[in-house]
Amino acid sequence: MKIYSIISLLLLGFLIACGNAETKEVAEKSSTAEINAEENSHEELNGVEISASQFDALAIKIGEIKLRNMAGMVKANGQLEVPPQNEASVTTVYGANIKSIEVIEGHPVSKGQVLAYISHPEIVDIQTRFLNAFNQFQLKEKEYARQKKLYDAGVSSGEKFQITETEFQNAKQATSGLKTQLKLLNINPNQIIQGKIYQEVSIISPINGAVEKVNVKTGQYVNAQTELFEILNTNDVHADLMVFEKDIQNVENGQKVMLSLKSRPDLEMEAVIISVGQAFEENPKAVHIHAEIENKPKNLIPGMYLTGRIITENNETEALPTAAIFTENGRDYIFKAEKNNDNWMFSPVEVKTDVEDGDWISVTFMNPEEKDAKFALNNAYYLQAEMNKGEGGHSH
Repeated sequence: MKIYSIISLLLLGFLIACGNAETKEVAEKSSTAEINAEENSHEELNGVEISASQFDALAIKIGEIKLRNMAGMVKANGQLEVPPQNEASVTTVYGANIKSIEVIEGHPVSKGQVLAYISHPEIVDIQTRFLNAFNQFQLKEKEYARQKKLYDAGVSSGEKFQITETEFQNAKQATSGLKTQLKLLNINPNQIIQGKIYQEVSIISPINGAVEKVNVKTGQYVNAQTELFEILNTNDVHADLMVFEKDIQNVENGQKVMLSLKSRPDLEMEAVIISVGQAFEENPKAVHIHAEIENKPKNLIPGMYLTGRIITENNETEALPTAAIFTENGRDYIFKAEKNNDNWMFSPVEVKTDVEDGDWISVTFMNPEEKDAKFALNNAYYLQAEMNKGEGGHSH
């Protein structure tokens, strides 16, 4: 029994010794792997060079770091609009035929410029009636002056003077009414008094702007108040945005708004809120706000759709498009861009990323001296893939 006990103790000691050796070996291997991984994670990346044709094919954008508000904001959608006083519907006060059209759609026009000419016998008739009324007015005026003298001298009766005065006032009002109608037709009454009768009269633009629509054609008969032209002045185009109920308490006049056109997302515009609506739209439940655009670019057309970021806190930070960021070995990088003859050289620059806002992300440079360079603003993952081809591959 003693022999068996001794043998058992020897075997147990041997097994424990083997186990300790294996554990030590595993631990040493694990430590070595961690050291290697740590060394690899700090390994510098070599960068990548691409040809001019590759650069053009990928439409790579080059730019500098920008300051951008990345926090304290309200997002809103809407469209471009013009105020009501910058839109005009052009009509005629009389039914007439379109004699000629002087403009086309898109044509810029000034206030008072002729858009078309119209003609109709009734237009000639009103000029004739005005001339007759004016002549009658002159006769009644002279007779009134004569009867007043006689009445004041006690020669004429009061009744006769009153009849003459009434006839004079009626002639005066009739002349004045017809004169007003002539002015609505853009006819100068003084020209009619001098004996000129217009066969056709002009339709003019009431505002500066551009012809948005031409709703008639030559020879067409149009009734009174028919819309002939639509004129639009886009100089005062502004942003009309919808702010939801949960955000309205954070919005007020004077706040800055960063705008982007959905059709031109690369174009960013600055605006200032000039009006906040006082009533909710029901579907969706939101309030209209109006923002005046500063330094308007060309070709802003009412109806274009917008996205807006209303800045409620002034918290600017350095930021780049998210398409400029790539990750290598758990670290974030961007590509510094340098021209090398006809080719482009892209070198990785390590950054720390923070707040993300849509397609933008705030960054902090590990080496602050790097931030004054120019960088690739898009296609970072393609450039990363090309870089790793040249290096034999890295973990992403």
